[in-house]
Amino acid sequence: MKLVDSHAHIYSEEFKEDQAAAVAKAREAGVEKIYMPNIDHTSIDAMLETEASFPGQCIPMMGLHPTYVKKDFERELYLVEEWLNKRAFAAVGECGIDLYWDKTFLQQQQEALKVQLELAKRHKLPIVLHTRDSFDETYELVAAAQDGTLRGIFHCFSGTPEQAAKVKELNFLMGIGGVATFKNGGLDKVLPHVALEDLVLETDCPYLAPVPHRGKRNEPAYIPLVLKRVAELMQKPEEEVATITTQNALNLFKL
Repeated sequence: MKLVDSHAHIYSEEFKEDQAAAVAKAREAGVEKIYMPNIDHTSIDAMLETEASFPGQCIPMMGLHPTYVKKDFERELYLVEEWLNKRAFAAVGECGIDLYWDKTFLQQQQEALKVQLELAKRHKLPIVLHTRDSFDETYELVAAAQDGTLRGIFHCFSGTPEQAAKVKELNFLMGIGGVATFKNGGLDKVLPHVALEDLVLETDCPYLAPVPHRGKRNEPAYIPLVLKRVAELMQKPEEEVATITTQNALNLFKL
């Protein structure tokens, strides 16, 4: 089965000692492409070095992560724009709103998201959204910016069936990861009611490892565990889930 990890921080410090082994292990597990979301200016070098080490397999995005939006966020966004003007990226992201850790910079997060939504439209790129404890706030801004051309992913989707319907109405996809395997993850109430055409698979590694690795470092090689659980919850053959979610990701990220 050909698989895609649509969201992986494989360039992070957690993979410093064994990155090549982790990428090889992912390939052995059928994961042919790993899409890498950017965080801020400090992650760009490591991300692009990873791309250079694994061309065609590890593919970068460019954006500013909401938890790294501070008072100097405009300077960070100038850098994002500079890079988008300079070379090709698979998407704008990871961006959005995060109200889990800190609400201090909500206004700045909203402004940063608006800017990145416009950048996605200008560069004709999909946008990858982070919505932790902030689905409604993020949705509102994306819906306001949607002019029929915006596409993207609500990364790490763990919302309600009603929120899943809203994502579909926006013509966006839902990124499904390790949370699907958690006992109280909530996706058992959502996935039976959505279509495979609306999903992509992801790990968000090194975070949110699926059962039975929960609490340990996550990695792209664990995508088959997410696939297995999605297939169970949707009562579909694993091959069908693999084929459709992989094609969804490739169609979205076509460079």
